[in-house]
Amino acid sequence: MRKDRYVEIYNLVKAYPNPFGDDVKVVDGFDLKVRQGEVISVIGHSGCGKSTVLTMIAGLNPISGGGIVVDGHEIDGPGPDRAVVFQSPCLLPWLNAYQNVMLGVERVYPHASKQQRREIVEYSLSVVGLAAAMKKYPREMSGGMQQRVGIARAIALKPKMLLLDEPFGRLDSLTRMELQDVILEILDHEHITTMLITHDVDEAIFMSDRVCMMTNGPGAKVGRVLDIEFERPRDRAELLETDQFYRYRQALLSFLDECELEKDRLKSQKAQQAPKKEKTTVRERIAAIF
Repeated sequence: MRKDRYVEIYNLVKAYPNPFGDDVKVVDGFDLKVRQGEVISVIGHSGCGKSTVLTMIAGLNPISGGGIVVDGHEIDGPGPDRAVVFQSPCLLPWLNAYQNVMLGVERVYPHASKQQRREIVEYSLSVVGLAAAMKKYPREMSGGMQQRVGIARAIALKPKMLLLDEPFGRLDSLTRMELQDVILEILDHEHITTMLITHDVDEAIFMSDRVCMMTNGPGAKVGRVLDIEFERPRDRAELLETDQFYRYRQALLSFLDECELEKDRLKSQKAQQAPKKEKTTVRERIAAIF
């Protein structure tokens, strides 16, 4: 398997039927190759299909056309080789942090010894900073701590690909930055191929090796891909002092502005093409009723 094509997404299509029974292609012709160990972000306006692409890679959403290959194997459903962290931690409230992580470990490593499984869980929780909170239940943890459990649950599976669907979207800015650093430290150590869905341009630049920019939907696809040439490990304060950070930022914002202008242009065009309704007086409308 070529490391520069560890993940191949080719001509990916996702269509949903409209009320008239016709298929509407939300994503149409999405093409992307991801290198082994690379962190790639996907940005775009709301509704363009970012999360749709991610759930198709995860095998949680059947594809309508094209294909997805991870490490030489075509995706045909969910599997432990692709771990997902959603915006909500989705923890089982009657299980503590240790038990929530162990739940997946027991299923992925059925032939491992109890000692081996325990070591995997304890290691995963410790690297996200929860070594002292393993016995806490979700109700006893903050939102940030719960999301750390979700991250630990994902990396405990030792996936070939980590899929992050706006994992910091519900967190305050300070907790958000803390968890960004936690994930980057894990990825720098584990070298897990990662896709991050985000609306935050700064987050995309800070965390990624490349940023994939999606066009507007329906029919969304890859518009541009921006290489982020900062070395790892990264220091947030140092990056914010570089001119290059703001050049990257401007490039991403310009693309998003272009997409917004194109959306407005199409909307205006449709309004002009729509048949104009003739104005009627109040007397005429009353007469029509009676």
